[in-house]
Amino acid sequence: MPEKLRIGFVGAGFMGQLAHIRSYARLTDECELVALAEPRRRTAEQVAERYGIDRVYRDHRELVEAEALDGIVASQHFTHHAALLPDLYPAVRHLFTEKPLALAPATADRLVALARAAGCTHMVGYHRRSDPATREAKRVVDEWKSSGELGPLRYVRICYPSGDWIDNAQTALIDAGDERPALAGEEQPPDFVTDDESRYALWSGANELVHPLNLLRHLLGERYRLERAHVSGRLYAFESESGVPAAIEMTPYRTTTGWDEEALVAFDRGCVRLRPAPSLADGRAGTLETRRDADRSSATLAPLDPMEAQAADFLRVCRGEADPPTDAAEAAEDLHLVVETVRARLTDPRARELLRVERDAQARVWQERLSSLSR
Repeated sequence: MPEKLRIGFVGAGFMGQLAHIRSYARLTDECELVALAEPRRRTAEQVAERYGIDRVYRDHRELVEAEALDGIVASQHFTHHAALLPDLYPAVRHLFTEKPLALAPATADRLVALARAAGCTHMVGYHRRSDPATREAKRVVDEWKSSGELGPLRYVRICYPSGDWIDNAQTALIDAGDERPALAGEEQPPDFVTDDESRYALWSGANELVHPLNLLRHLLGERYRLERAHVSGRLYAFESESGVPAAIEMTPYRTTTGWDEEALVAFDRGCVRLRPAPSLADGRAGTLETRRDADRSSATLAPLDPMEAQAADFLRVCRGEADPPTDAAEAAEDLHLVVETVRARLTDPRARELLRVERDAQARVWQERLSSLSR
């Protein structure tokens, strides 16, 4: 039996605990949870005790100086990546971070270059690609494109409502009340970011719009370009390199329960309907339905949630068995598309007032979600 991979963690915040450390703790037949770098000492010790992590360090520098690791899972806010990742790239061969790669495309491009120079494989966490439902959807789409049995690919649409992506997570978040340290943030946003509204447009695009942008490229199997961005930010139209039209609907409605995201991949005589699982779903994948004229069928999928599946993917990357589902270079491409869509939206004089209303509503939703988890 091959030796277990030695995995270290940088950060034990919200996603660090509930998405990532939790997932690797379920894969201890494949990996050891060696060490955790977290400046909140009491919180770090309690997290380490819950998940069986051997050692705790004050910061990432202490961790990489003391430990020989096969991979590092650095779950940090994306605006901290610019300060953190240049220290990690030379210290480890395989690195995982959450999406997005950065806030500004120029920062992302710089990180891609640094990772390549250091010989570090950087996997970026677009968990939808690891969801068993997405894997099967991609397999079917590629098979139909190759065989031509249902005619040409005609259209792709992704609907991305705002809903319960936390999926009413049952695992309590550990917070021992330690003071949170100030972290270095990313500087030099794009030149069009001049006020709170444009800053929010870029932040929400980098944090949320990147999900459907990345999934759209995955399902199309090719690059695409922006055709039109509606001032509301609710609808974006695209065209692929081969001329396939596509659309992304962002937050057409909001719900407090359930997750209604859907991707439609339409061929001349059939379609695939993918419904990815919520980000923090526990022990369940998304769903997939295929339609061939009168024949409608649903796929039977493994009861595996996307975050655990993503952790397993990173372990395969660390073993050299697979390439990352999304690497840093593709994640940087997503950010270039984000800036293109935000610029297009901001050309309309109505955009800033709409963004102000959207920003205030989103802040209330997030505060309500955090409050529900702390009860």
